[in-house]
Amino acid sequence: MDIDDHAEELASALGVDKAEVKADLQNLLQYSVPIEEAKQSVRRKHGGDSGGSGSAPSAKDVGAITPESGNVTVTARVLTVGTRSIQYQGDEQIIREGELADETGKISYTSWEDFGFEAGDSVTIGNAGVREWDGAPELNLGSSTTVAMANETVETPYDDEIGGEAVLADLEPGDRGRAVEVRVVEVEERTINGRSGETDILSGVLGDESGRLPFTDWEPRENVTEGASLRLEGVYVREFRGVPSVNLSEFTTVTPLSESVAVRESAPQLSIREAVSSGGMFDVEVVGNLLEVRDGSGLIERCPECGRVVQNGQCRTHGDVDGEDDMRVKAILDDGTGAVTVVLDRDLTESVYGGTMAEAREQAREAMDKEVVADGIRDRVVGREYRVRGNLSVDDYGANLDANEFAESDDDPATRAHEVLERVADEREEVSA
Repeated sequence: MDIDDHAEELASALGVDKAEVKADLQNLLQYSVPIEEAKQSVRRKHGGDSGGSGSAPSAKDVGAITPESGNVTVTARVLTVGTRSIQYQGDEQIIREGELADETGKISYTSWEDFGFEAGDSVTIGNAGVREWDGAPELNLGSSTTVAMANETVETPYDDEIGGEAVLADLEPGDRGRAVEVRVVEVEERTINGRSGETDILSGVLGDESGRLPFTDWEPRENVTEGASLRLEGVYVREFRGVPSVNLSEFTTVTPLSESVAVRESAPQLSIREAVSSGGMFDVEVVGNLLEVRDGSGLIERCPECGRVVQNGQCRTHGDVDGEDDMRVKAILDDGTGAVTVVLDRDLTESVYGGTMAEAREQAREAMDKEVVADGIRDRVVGREYRVRGNLSVDDYGANLDANEFAESDDDPATRAHEVLERVADEREEVSA
């Protein structure tokens, strides 16, 4: 049922204009309010019964819930509970969110009311709405939802996830109410244009024995400093540039640890196919042959406003601009299992060029052609094998690895070829299985 059908149904029941009802619904839906909650809000506005459509919610096992289930009643174990605030119709709205489970599966939830349940509780939730979120069903608990403690403990295969304890490598976008013990590897204070105007935040990198992830602290805390070992309870995870990003809200508990958290120094070493199949990784290392240096490498100009590459004095966003000089390399790396576009920043580009940006500008002036810089880089790197470490993002346009380390491989070619063939054979066996 689309929004027109919902609006027509409500307008008919309430005896009001359909266009007005549709406008009210659209206003609420743009703030990600679940459709059933939005309909109840519209009913209340026009003096109707806010108790729902009149059909009784169906009792469901978690594994049987789909986005088309309508309103449901479910008995489950609370795995995680996170708390944060969002903007709702211009006001701050505090929500609770996390995961529930029974023996048939897990499901995420958002609660627009504080029902008082905590991780580990077994509860019966009545008249919860269901919507689709990131391709999966999600329970929405609102003013017409009831929550009661279950008579017996709900047994699940996920009891080890109660409380949300995790290592960084296990975190995925959409996780809520998670708890991690980490060391702050990098941190900087920045000012951004937030939902309430200019906002100071902390951002950087967290690490543990499993790996590293970027983070944002939306309520800058004094004890979030470089080198600090901390326990973070109640974090949520978003996708940022194709990788998971840990977010600390005003409700996140930050506790200093007496012992330093060990941080993995090396990045996971994967084949390019494995890395790309992951959908994006913050810190990964691949080895392959550099096949091509793409156009747009060498000396470039960037927009002083947004940092995008300027073509012929034109920024896609800001039009005519005086571009600022920069250097980069965009190259194709292939290891026999797949290919990825490797992007080198100015420092790494100067390293492979063998000179500074000022020297590159002078060379281009003498030749009256900026392409001589890119051509020189091509002569140095194409056809060689490189070990590249960096942050991988994957989208509809392909896979890009923003490098922070780029060095010629010292591996034995025969050994590397044998390893690649073994990886390809193993992956083919996995696919056929």
